[in-house]
Amino acid sequence: MRLFRMLDAPAVYAMPRRLVYLALIALAILHQDFFFADDATIVLGFLPIGLAYHALYCVATAVVWLLAIRYAWPHELVAFARGDDPPRREE
Repeated sequence: MRLFRMLDAPAVYAMPRRLVYLALIALAILHQDFFFADDATIVLGFLPIGLAYHALYCVATAVVWLLAIRYAWPHELVAFARGDDPPRREE
């Protein structure tokens, strides 16, 4: 039971954690870029639109992972694995 208590998010991170999960689902859906498969449009004069899309997708993915580390990472579990005493929450 102690493990389940440690996995609970603090109330302040509950909404951002849900938004990170939704962003990860959106990224999984947006990764299927079938809509640019037959498009020969050139962006910035030299870059195919499919490649430009993937470049922007990589930047968006990096931002979402930074948010995931900040808001959805189980810091209490890491402290438990290290053998540190996690800070106690008031119940």
